[in-house]
Amino acid sequence: MGKITLSGKGRRWLLSGHPWVYRDDIADGDGTSGELIPVEDPNGNPFGWGLYSGASRIAVRMVTSEPEQPNRAFWAARIQRAVDTRAKLGLLPSSNQSVEGACRLLSGDAEGVPGLVVDRYGGVLVLQCGTQAADRMRDFLVELLREALPFEPLAIIDRSDTSVRRLEKLEQRVEVIDGAIPDELTVREGEIEYAVDVLEGHKTGSYLDQRVNRRRAAQWAEGRTVLDAFSYDGLFGLQAAKAGAERVVCLEQNRAAGERLMANAERNGLAGKISWVRANCMQALRDRAEADERYDLVIVDPPAFARNKREVQGAERGYVELNRRALELLEPGGHLVSASCSYNILANDFVSFLAAASRLAKRAIWLEELAGAAPDHPHLVTLPETHYLKCAFLRAD
Repeated sequence: MGKITLSGKGRRWLLSGHPWVYRDDIADGDGTSGELIPVEDPNGNPFGWGLYSGASRIAVRMVTSEPEQPNRAFWAARIQRAVDTRAKLGLLPSSNQSVEGACRLLSGDAEGVPGLVVDRYGGVLVLQCGTQAADRMRDFLVELLREALPFEPLAIIDRSDTSVRRLEKLEQRVEVIDGAIPDELTVREGEIEYAVDVLEGHKTGSYLDQRVNRRRAAQWAEGRTVLDAFSYDGLFGLQAAKAGAERVVCLEQNRAAGERLMANAERNGLAGKISWVRANCMQALRDRAEADERYDLVIVDPPAFARNKREVQGAERGYVELNRRALELLEPGGHLVSASCSYNILANDFVSFLAAASRLAKRAIWLEELAGAAPDHPHLVTLPETHYLKCAFLRAD
């Protein structure tokens, strides 16, 4: 078994509550990739246990500050706590017969199980391993999850194909661990039913973190015209149409997502209200603004513009330009819903980008709410990296 000794700086960092040990903060020792190892303070005293990575700049992710080595009961309690939290939120069915919604079941580092994310789509579980330790412990943790759930999953899928795996020197992997995926997997979000592609869709199949924000945005939609940019499979637009929007235009470049969007519109009896335009969204917003198109509600939910700190400056230009064009498309008294899923863009900075966009568009805007992710995507306050999503609800002059 490996072992590490913290530097003084590393000890102070962990005492602040942040659970990650960076490689530069190790005074001595190492471990085997994916191994659970003891951590000592600079004087050789026990400091806890963490999961080791032989590749990442984040060398150890702490799981406990207790001297006892975590055992099966320790990990079972972590999994059970996550499942119980979803049950209290009303997001967990009691049986296979009542399985129809979707939620995040386990949120990795935020819930003390570093590197492992599990989402539920109806009776299908989709997991992603983002660290060497999660890869090594996958089957063990899945076993514990099955024991904790009040229903038997129809299928369990491993969608470990995220770019973060490159930082851990892990290969991409997509496989069905157990069971069989239904020919068409559909789930419900409020009054909307939609299809999910859990093998090839974005993330684990959909963007569950925006679930609450989509329904919040739909409150502004009744009797109004709506533009949904970067719409993916159209859930913002579908919720708006279901809430009574007069017309919804969805901009999305991915053909498979756009086709799924229109199938979802048909499924919900909304095909007459929704249109999909396959386009580069940034260019399409410029073109429509220059053509003097106007909408009552504009929604922009782009992919991450800053995946690391080096990209923040370029991301600022992108967010300012994107929101400037969105504001130029708004009718007087219209509303803008604008999101950023880049952790490296802090909330105050995002608001400052919106302010810059308002100056360029020559539109006054008022921030009515700055929301985050749905409650099943918890924010561990000592791990700010878990607070990544910003969704601004704005009113324009």
